[in-house]
Amino acid sequence: MAKEEVKILGAWSSPFVMRPRIALNLKGVKYEFLEEVLGAKSELLLKLNPVYKKIPVMIHNEKTVNESMIIVVGDAQDARLVSFSHAVILLNNCGLVIM
Repeated sequence: MAKEEVKILGAWSSPFVMRPRIALNLKGVKYEFLEEVLGAKSELLLKLNPVYKKIPVMIHNEKTVNESMIIVVGDAQDARLVSFSHAVILLNNCGLVIM
């Protein structure tokens, strides 16, 4: 299986960015944090979140998930998160476990 690559784009002081970082840390998921300056919109942010242009953005194997509550969404059956064209699909047997 290919190596799972997870990145979080955000500003350290944002509570909306802290939400997915805490969830990933609690689950032991290793990720790279890409620092974004609050108030400035980098080219990377505009590319990864062209509709809302807001942080946080989670990049998982080159696919993006936007919005902190979607990143940390959970259910009672230990769903796994997969993103496809900025839509989030909950599946039971594939993807990145963050619940």
